[in-house]
Amino acid sequence: MIRLKIKLSLFNLLSKLAFTALFLVFMPYFIQRINLRQVDEELIEKREQVISLIEKIGIEPFITSDSTFTFGSYNILKDEFISLERVDLKEDVNYIEVTKRLIEGETIDYRVLNYSLQIDGEMYLLEVGKSLASIMQTGENTKKVMLVFLIFIIAITFLVDFQYTRRTLRPLDKITGKLRLVSDPSIFDKRPVKTTTTDFKKLDTVLIELMEHIDKLFRKEKEITVNISHELLTPISVLRSKLENILLRNEVDPEIAAKVEESLKTLHRLQSLVNSLLLIARIESRQYLREDSFSLKEVVKDICEELQPIAEDSEIRLINNVDIDLFFREANRSLIFSMLYNVVNNAVKHTSSGGEVNVKSIFQDKNYSIIVRDSGKGLSSDQINNLFSRFRMRDKSSGDGTGIGLAIAKTIADFHDIEVSVTSEIQKGTTFSFIFPKNS
Repeated sequence: MIRLKIKLSLFNLLSKLAFTALFLVFMPYFIQRINLRQVDEELIEKREQVISLIEKIGIEPFITSDSTFTFGSYNILKDEFISLERVDLKEDVNYIEVTKRLIEGETIDYRVLNYSLQIDGEMYLLEVGKSLASIMQTGENTKKVMLVFLIFIIAITFLVDFQYTRRTLRPLDKITGKLRLVSDPSIFDKRPVKTTTTDFKKLDTVLIELMEHIDKLFRKEKEITVNISHELLTPISVLRSKLENILLRNEVDPEIAAKVEESLKTLHRLQSLVNSLLLIARIESRQYLREDSFSLKEVVKDICEELQPIAEDSEIRLINNVDIDLFFREANRSLIFSMLYNVVNNAVKHTSSGGEVNVKSIFQDKNYSIIVRDSGKGLSSDQINNLFSRFRMRDKSSGDGTGIGLAIAKTIADFHDIEVSVTSEIQKGTTFSFIFPKNS
């Protein structure tokens, strides 16, 4: 993908190159015409100078009987000449032609101006010529100068266009920057972006209105979630209390007691689900404080010690390789504990007997990361896409779990600006990476 300002700059450059290509195709013809026109003007100018000189000093210094009534003058390089000869012409001539001249045994092509003039009753033919070789050399020099100038102009205009495009699109970069940094509509920067472009101004206004609308919807959703959760907790507590009281009775039939115990387990799962929804709603509403400073190595150690018995019962090796420590500041320790606990516990739960769950820490691109890798069944691309969605279990065939643990982990990570990435291969395992912010 190419950024818009690069596309615009490339379009300007390509259009200039296309124009340059056309110019280069027709440039020889135009330069030749211009050069010949310039040469013809020079020949005419020299003709007038010769005529003016003859009028001033007369014809005698040029034409004498000793010179057979002919005068010729060539410069040292033989690229220009002037000749004056007495001729017998019936009509005046005034034209320019290309002709060959033999000079000192060398045949040279000239562009010659022929002009007849009458002096003291005699007719004379004045010829002023310039060699085609010198004309062509002048044309080549002109081509080189024009080509260098053209390249220079293209380079300058490209840089100017690029800078202008970048400056023009700067408000768009600010708008996309605001969108890129926002993790919650409530913290979206609603200050209008300064711009003189109407389209960008409309886009910014629409985005601000959209974020305000989304924020209102999110607030309503969170409010409904909190209210429903609170309302559910009361009847759950009442039902649990009544069922527990039934079990305390001595005359309860064993079959009924078994059903009551099963109902208590269901109520416990329901209560856990409600508490999880409340936790997510409170985190998203930023009701938790981030005032703790603690060692991430100690947090992982506590998690591994707590889950070690479960792993041993399932004959799974739970390995703690967190050797590199990070003292995490301005965070909530209990939430970070829950985030990592959910992922490590999930890895243990979905790893087969004889498998391995490895937790390690690394520094990558100057970022501290905690990696949780298991040797479980792995995930498909569709499962990875829905991994952090609520109420979607990783393995529906297992029949247990609410599918909300990883959603809680992702919510906590977003709350702490922690980047979470997941890679997986079927039958080879899954890897969770928690990349902590640099300022931590």
